Amino acid sequence: MKIATTRRLIFPRLVTFSSLLILIFISAMKYPNNSDRPYTYLALGDSYTIGEQVPDQENFPNQVMRLLNAKNISFQSPTIVAKTGWTTDELQNGIDKATLKDHFDFVSLLIGVNNQYRGLPKEQYATEFESLLKQAIAFAKNEASHVMVLSIPDWGITPFAGGSNRSWISKEIDDFNAINKQIAQRYQVQYIDITLGTRKAADDASLLAADGLHPSGKEYSIWAQKVTDTIENLLQP
Repeated sequence: MKIATTRRLIFPRLVTFSSLLILIFISAMKYPNNSDRPYTYLALGDSYTIGEQVPDQENFPNQVMRLLNAKNISFQSPTIVAKTGWTTDELQNGIDKATLKDHFDFVSLLIGVNNQYRGLPKEQYATEFESLLKQAIAFAKNEASHVMVLSIPDWGITPFAGGSNRSWISKEIDDFNAINKQIAQRYQVQYIDITLGTRKAADDASLLAADGLHPSGKEYSIWAQKVTDTIENLLQP
């Protein structure tokens, strides 16, 4: 009887151990990486990408990297080509001058607020944005689904816009976003709408940096989660 009792105890443990091995195997296969190397990420943009007014670790590309690494999805530190104040043509010049690898696993593009702020023609924006998007796809090994376009935040709701025609700014931002969304859909890339969320800063100062214009790390964390969710879904087998 003692032997029989021992066998009854061992069998469930073996089943549990086997189940654990299966779970580990499934977890390892959930996010396949054919090259046994960390994934790479190129972020293209302006102040909203570089993270004006916040520490580097709080901009959204770096938060994306940390979120993914925390999920055991290995990512290198993002390559960021962005500068405060850049318009589409200035981002193009920045890309031309940067020493970039030929290919990245994922690419994000967020650009246009300074085109709107400076009153540059929407037709110019459409042409230059499309050119930038085509380059982003090329950087992503021509995998259009691995390119993410983020919509332009609405700075019209910020204290910085005090004294300006806020409703007109918001309409302009919507017009520019209609352009980049249409182009993004044409090229079948991922489109991540963050604009509506940025308008919550009108009633929540914690979503803004100290300058009353740029997003805070808290706001960037919301964008980062959306980008992370998009990448995670793309990596599902």
